[in-house]
Amino acid sequence: MKVRDSGMPEESVWAGFFTPESILESFGLYGETKDVVEFGCGYGTFTLPTARLIGGIVFTFDVEPDMVASVCEKSGREGIWNVVAEQRDFDAEGTGLPNDFAEVVLLFNILHHHEPVALMAEAFRVLRPGGRAAVIHWNYDETTPRGPSMDIRPRPEQCITWGEQAGFIFFPHERYDFRPYHYGLLFRKPL
Repeated sequence: MKVRDSGMPEESVWAGFFTPESILESFGLYGETKDVVEFGCGYGTFTLPTARLIGGIVFTFDVEPDMVASVCEKSGREGIWNVVAEQRDFDAEGTGLPNDFAEVVLLFNILHHHEPVALMAEAFRVLRPGGRAAVIHWNYDETTPRGPSMDIRPRPEQCITWGEQAGFIFFPHERYDFRPYHYGLLFRKPL
């Protein structure tokens, strides 16, 4: 099932809202990072930069077949071979990955999901002990140029509560301001 209120603008517009490499580096992704799971690849805005940064594989899922096809085409064209993209309704089916599988999970602009705790619980399940879940979302500010409607747009405090309900640990110093439009949170799975 498609995440509610998740329409995407044109790719060139979407790309202008982020500095992917800077965001990923803030979350500690670099050459030693192994397997990463991304919930919702979209245009590959974060998929491809993640694949360039890490030493492992990016496993990315999206319910939209066109998005998956686009990421596969871009990966091949750019000679990026450490991306595994799959069209999958991870909302209904989960990721299909084994328990304790990945080092990092990316939950970017997706926690306006109708069941955010279930989504975070799946992220928790696939992470290794000590693994990290990186979250970004649109600021709770109606003047942002995009983002879900305010009635379903999560505040950082809501995301922190959901993460803790799913079993994660959150440290206040791992909260980020990705100006001008986003905030970030880093969650940790206990060892």
